Amino acid sequence: MGKDDFRCVECNERALELHRDYSNGILKTTICESCQKPVDKYIEYDPVIILIDAILCKTQAFRHILFNTTLNIHWKLCVFCLLCEAYLRWSLLHGSERSTDPADIIRYTKEWEFYGMFGLAALELAAFFGGALCFLWVAVGRLHGGTLELSLLLRALLLSCYGKVLLIPAVIWEHDHSPLCLGLIKLFVLTSNSQAIRVILNSSRRLSLMAVCLGLLSETCVAQACKKLPWSVQDLLTF
Repeated sequence: MGKDDFRCVECNERALELHRDYSNGILKTTICESCQKPVDKYIEYDPVIILIDAILCKTQAFRHILFNTTLNIHWKLCVFCLLCEAYLRWSLLHGSERSTDPADIIRYTKEWEFYGMFGLAALELAAFFGGALCFLWVAVGRLHGGTLELSLLLRALLLSCYGKVLLIPAVIWEHDHSPLCLGLIKLFVLTSNSQAIRVILNSSRRLSLMAVCLGLLSETCVAQACKKLPWSVQDLLTF
């Protein structure tokens, strides 16, 4: 990170440093010149507390993660979340055919349908990101003449999809309320996406919600288009 890349978690003002290192290992948190509060109180917090605040979609926690850390696991997290979603779709596809026979585990790992579900999930996620980023590019970059850092926005959107890992426990401990659980997980992920956009752009909640809604519309259109193709992925993979 450069010297001007840090942000105050309270007011979003740029800062030169998060803390000052004095002699004898004494560290002192930097005070923001704008709001007169610590630039980043989370540098003294336990990671579990930071995670809880991020789950609660607190703006300060999102600013700490997106601006004041060097967390570069967004692509790995993206792949893992896609695997979770692919497994969910694949398990629903074969829900009535699953067996507890250990020999079936090897056969299941060779199921090409799973990789087809992974490809569909990746395509829908790309459509979601494309729709949201295109809307923001037009709304912020063109209409308001602002600058849009697409790479930073993409990183924020990828990191804010962490809620998809909850799909695995929802499948493992399935019960009569599984559709409700899956719907709540989807809502949580979309809420996190909206908060990430709002933090990166320091914009209104309306703009971030509109971007997420347009991204969701693009994702839905792609999903429906794939279903209406003359051939289905399942038929192609089992051919």
